[in-house]
Amino acid sequence: VRGVELDAEQARSWMGRSLVDVFGNTSEGVALQQAYQTFNRAHLEELQTDVVGIRELLGELSQAGVKVGVATSKNRHAAQRSVTAARLDDLVELTTTLDETPVHKPQPDPLVHARRKMDSDVETCVYVGDAVWDIRAAKAAAMDQVAVTWGAGERTMLEAEEPNAGVVETVHELRNLLLG
Repeated sequence: VRGVELDAEQARSWMGRSLVDVFGNTSEGVALQQAYQTFNRAHLEELQTDVVGIRELLGELSQAGVKVGVATSKNRHAAQRSVTAARLDDLVELTTTLDETPVHKPQPDPLVHARRKMDSDVETCVYVGDAVWDIRAAKAAAMDQVAVTWGAGERTMLEAEEPNAGVVETVHELRNLLLG
């Protein structure tokens, strides 16, 4: 749309936010949103990568009776494709997508909506996120927060948000934090 290559670090900083929040509602913003969505529809499965050990961890959480949901800034169709591409359909509930709340992360609304759909108390919820927007939304929703360093956020940025349950670098660390 702009005819320039985007810096990868800048693009990563947008992850976790809605496209409207990132690009705006101007004519250029709408064109940028459409270009992103067209590219994403064409390349999602080939570009999405698995985090080694996540499927096993989600299985352990399920066996322990832990409900696992996803609250994402993607629309429902793209989110479902991501869950399916990761082969996690049987392990997570796609609880909240862009289409379901009027405001989005870092506001608490998507997480509160997800918690209610899962019929969970805020005291028993923990939100695991890879972006500063995730940590901010979880704090605003009064949920415990865990930041993971694989994904959108860099460790220093995530640590600056001071997630109350910590910052982890590996699935093993996350497993120990969540299951003891």
